[in-house]
Order: sequence, then structure tokens, then C-alpha cells
Amino acid sequence: MSAVVAMGTEDFEEAVAAGSRPVIVDFWAPWCGPCRVLSPLVEELAADHQGAITVGKVNVDEHPDLAGRFGVMSIPSVIRFDGGQETHRVVGAVSKPELLRRLGL
Repeated sequence: MSAVVAMGTEDFEEAVAAGSRPVIVDFWAPWCGPCRVLSPLVEELAADHQGAITVGKVNVDEHPDLAGRFGVMSIPSVIRFDGGQETHRVVGAVSKPELLRRLGL
């Protein structure tokens, strides 16, 4: 069972605004090659930090409102939220060590 949660607008609001722990959100699309490269790393991140962080994925084709709200112009974009505020952003496919470093994990 995956520790990554598919998020829509309502799920996103609940997790990010009401969350007491950091929330990592992967903005992606199924047709995006770099997104498919990064996806297994996001899954590993969720498994490795289960219980400490919440990890979600937002399909930008299905939820363009969320992508627009956070200025996601390129995918994949992985954003970390602490206390409902964006604190880190990683754009593009990167290695797992680089992803962890740039997300402050």
C-alpha cells in the first residue's frame, strides 16, 4: 500500500492547512516523462518518512486550479509546506539525495 495520497482541492486543503506535520506535494501529469522518473523517488520518500510527513500527488491536468494557485509552471514540481506555507520547492527530476537535500529532509 502506497503512503502517497492522491490529492484534489479538498484533500489538499485538509492536508496542507490543517496538517501539524510537513506536507510534501508532487505536482505531476501522467504524460510527463520526468514525472515518471521522479515518481518512484517520491514513493520511497513517503515510505522512508511515513508518520513524520504527509506526501501527496496532484495531477495538474485534473487540478489546474492548484497548479495555478502555487505558480507551478513546470512539472514535476515538488513543494514542501510547513504550517500551511511553502518552504521548499524542487522543479524537475533530480536524484534522491538531491531531492531530500532540497526539501530539507
